[in-house]
Amino acid sequence: MEYRKDRYGNLISQLGFGCMRFQKKGGSIDYELAKEQIRLAIEKGINYFDTAYIYSGSEETIGRIFEELECRDKIHIATKLPQYIIRSDKAIDKIFNEELTRLRTNYVDYYLMHMFTDYSEWENLKKHGIEQWISDRKADGSIKQIGFSYHGETEMFLKILNAYDWDFCQIQYNYLDENTQAGRKGLEAAHAKGIPVVIMEPLRGGKLVNLPDAAKKVLAEDSHGYSAAELGLRWLWNQEAVSVILSGMNTNEMVEENTRIASNAQPGHFTSEDFEIVEKIKSIIREREKVGCTGCRYCMPCPKGVDIPGNFYYYNLMYMEKKSAARFEFAQNMGLRKDPGFASQCVGCGKCEQHCPQHIQIRECLKKADKELRPLPYKIGINVARKMLVK
Repeated sequence: MEYRKDRYGNLISQLGFGCMRFQKKGGSIDYELAKEQIRLAIEKGINYFDTAYIYSGSEETIGRIFEELECRDKIHIATKLPQYIIRSDKAIDKIFNEELTRLRTNYVDYYLMHMFTDYSEWENLKKHGIEQWISDRKADGSIKQIGFSYHGETEMFLKILNAYDWDFCQIQYNYLDENTQAGRKGLEAAHAKGIPVVIMEPLRGGKLVNLPDAAKKVLAEDSHGYSAAELGLRWLWNQEAVSVILSGMNTNEMVEENTRIASNAQPGHFTSEDFEIVEKIKSIIREREKVGCTGCRYCMPCPKGVDIPGNFYYYNLMYMEKKSAARFEFAQNMGLRKDPGFASQCVGCGKCEQHCPQHIQIRECLKKADKELRPLPYKIGINVARKMLVK
């Protein structure tokens, strides 16, 4: 296993165990199977385990496993505060203490504000005294390091990144999402500030493993013999700014394979041939795109607040993956922002089209994107979720 350092010089395995996708048995987590996989992961050198308050049964499961394996001093636990349900100061303490109980520990190594999409969410936490609370928890040792996980657009990520003295952050990032969400710009901005970055969805939930046949053919020509998963993981580990990659492993075979890859992947090990293969595969995946948007953002800012690249990204995603999955991701990542940037906000001024290097008919494409991304049931669902969750 290769290790990278956190902000304070602690060695963290560059492969982290994402504890959200344990296999189920009778509707509940298969405890013995999860225990065997975690035992194997620790044996192979993994010391970073990521869970969250809302991952059903996960905190309880790993807490019991770590206690039985007597390995608490050998591993690092990362879990999260569900900031989107915080309505009072007392709720923060209540949830955190419940997490400590579930995890059977008196401290959390890495504690994250879960799923920021907008700066207003951080402002809401500040109203409930989160800054003093963090200071107190660090002082009493119950939290070692503080961070946040993020789903949203780049500029908002940068605003949150610069709003507090964070110890680390977590973003969705892979070779297909290189210029969306926080993206490479956000990754490198965090790295420049000395803030370690944990990567989630390194293979887009398996989408970069189950490639189109044409992409599989390109990969088969790779002289290294990489699998689709290995190519995606190595692309990430090639970057010095990446600290930990989370993998939701739920078989021994996955643990064995991913730890094998993590044992010899270092920054700068990617070859020019590897980069060419990644670009070819990206091109094949994007042949299904509806709009030839590269995410360059020359069309931005929109005077009416439309997130033009964001709408096109999710519109394209509908035809590269399952439509329902893309719509859900759109609803989560754009629909829950304070200022969501829906395509319906477009007034047809045409300023964006004057600056588009791809000469896209943006106004017409936005109408089509909005119609597909927000059919009536999704429109209603997003509106309900916004009333409940957006402060």
